[in-house]
Amino acid sequence: MIPTSVKEVKSLGWDWIDVIIFSGDAFIDHPSFGTACIARWLQHNGYRVAVVPQPNWRDDLRDFRKLGRPRLYFAVNAGAMDSMVNHYTAARRLRHDDAYTPEGKAGSRPDRAVTVYTQILKRLWPDVPVVIGGIEASLRRLTHYDYWDDRLMPSLLVDSGADWLCYGMGERPMLAITRAYDKGWSRHQMESLQQFAFLRRGTSHRKDAVVLHSYEECLKSREAFAENAGTMEVQANMLLAGTIIEPVGEGYVQVNPPYPPATTAEMDSWWALPFSRQPHPRYAGKRIPAYDMIKDSIITHRGCFGGCNFCTIAAHQGKFIQSRSQQSILAEVRQLAAMPSFRGNISDLGAPTANMYGMKGRDGALCSVCRRRSCLFPSRCRNLNVSHARLLELYAKVCAVKGIRHAYIGSGIRYDLFLDRDGFIDDTGREYLRQLIINHTSGRLKVAPEHTEEHVLQCMAKPSFELFRRLRKEFDSINAEEGTHVELVPYFISSHPGCSLRDMQALAANPTLRGIWMDQVQDFMPTPMTASSVMFYSGIDPRTMKPVFVERDPARKRIQRAQFRSSK
Repeated sequence: MIPTSVKEVKSLGWDWIDVIIFSGDAFIDHPSFGTACIARWLQHNGYRVAVVPQPNWRDDLRDFRKLGRPRLYFAVNAGAMDSMVNHYTAARRLRHDDAYTPEGKAGSRPDRAVTVYTQILKRLWPDVPVVIGGIEASLRRLTHYDYWDDRLMPSLLVDSGADWLCYGMGERPMLAITRAYDKGWSRHQMESLQQFAFLRRGTSHRKDAVVLHSYEECLKSREAFAENAGTMEVQANMLLAGTIIEPVGEGYVQVNPPYPPATTAEMDSWWALPFSRQPHPRYAGKRIPAYDMIKDSIITHRGCFGGCNFCTIAAHQGKFIQSRSQQSILAEVRQLAAMPSFRGNISDLGAPTANMYGMKGRDGALCSVCRRRSCLFPSRCRNLNVSHARLLELYAKVCAVKGIRHAYIGSGIRYDLFLDRDGFIDDTGREYLRQLIINHTSGRLKVAPEHTEEHVLQCMAKPSFELFRRLRKEFDSINAEEGTHVELVPYFISSHPGCSLRDMQALAANPTLRGIWMDQVQDFMPTPMTASSVMFYSGIDPRTMKPVFVERDPARKRIQRAQFRSSK
């Protein structure tokens, strides 16, 4: 049990707590949620961990006081989403619900939750270290564009006052810092910990570091900010990244290199933890929408090597795929099948990109020196093994488990992993698409070409629309052969940098889209630490340092989106 209240702590007979985690989400003890993953992993390694979910920051702050002082440190995250993305639409309108809160009620976390929670803890317990992490901290670890304030902001370490920032997936770094505090390491010793960032006064004297333009230089020069972003993206996607230094004010932020990709054994050990797969009992009788979405899902791997400019997955989970073993996945499937509430249908057997499971470079030595941001753009890496044989074997074994009626693929797929302009890359690619249509799609197969116009796709780092044309041809052929009636549903983005009104009009009129269900369009929202957000702010593509057209006017953005709607 992971306690969330004084009563629960007392029921365990604890007279101290090692780590107290404050989170912007309701607490769900499921491997899809980072708070549960970290809490369970630290618990597995002998530490006493408590969670304070969605603390009230408006009252007398009793939620921040109730469990007292932890023996080692406080940990803080905003939840599974950046709190600003959680609260506001692309039009900066306030959302009226929150999927990560009981009954979907909005208003249970503050804007910029990591900063608010940390500042409160520092005020109440000034001598207790605070470690921030999760998606909000991870993607704001250095100077970033904030869409909601429409300005550049420094590392979250500056405004929050946190002692340490853990970025990326946190099992290994959080265990490392917990052990360091437990052993009484000095601050200097802890400054070597992998996958952490910290703020220090003075000037760094590291000779081997990658030094970025300062925050103040970025404020003066959009080119400097774009150059920083390009450098950061290269480092974030390297197998052997360097230490990054970014001057700010009278000091600097140092970002230490990440851990190498997790091994299969490590992945399996994290999923073998005793998750209840349920919301905490405190929410009995209440519905949490985000839990409904994932309760019957299975995560097969982490990471994504697609490199889309608007996506944050690689920046947080890494470019290199980290896969669980079939045995680990099947054990979880059997656990899910045995749950009384399970009705036989796995809602999603996948990950950020479902069909990247088990994929990696044929020659690991080439991957270790590679500086490409994407293994698929501008063309597929020749070293990449794209066989879907291992994935097809997994699907067959999952569907053979007693109690499983269907295993649907709800995650996105990359069709450029099995198709090129001439057709299927290999025989496993055609069989994968056939199996996907026949056995693993619940009525509609959703894919994301994102746009039709080539210059816009170049700004997105997405493949040519010619591949979608090929996909539709092969999709229709398999549908006809098998007598199935699955629909193909494409997703698109309006107002992305590089996209004009004329481009959206061309998208709406594209003949390849006739007869297809067309209601999946999203207005572009710049999120921290993406190349697309850098383009939106600076008007510069950080990969080429060339100017890019950006539509910033809200009325014209609405017109772009309306073109798509009018095409139906």
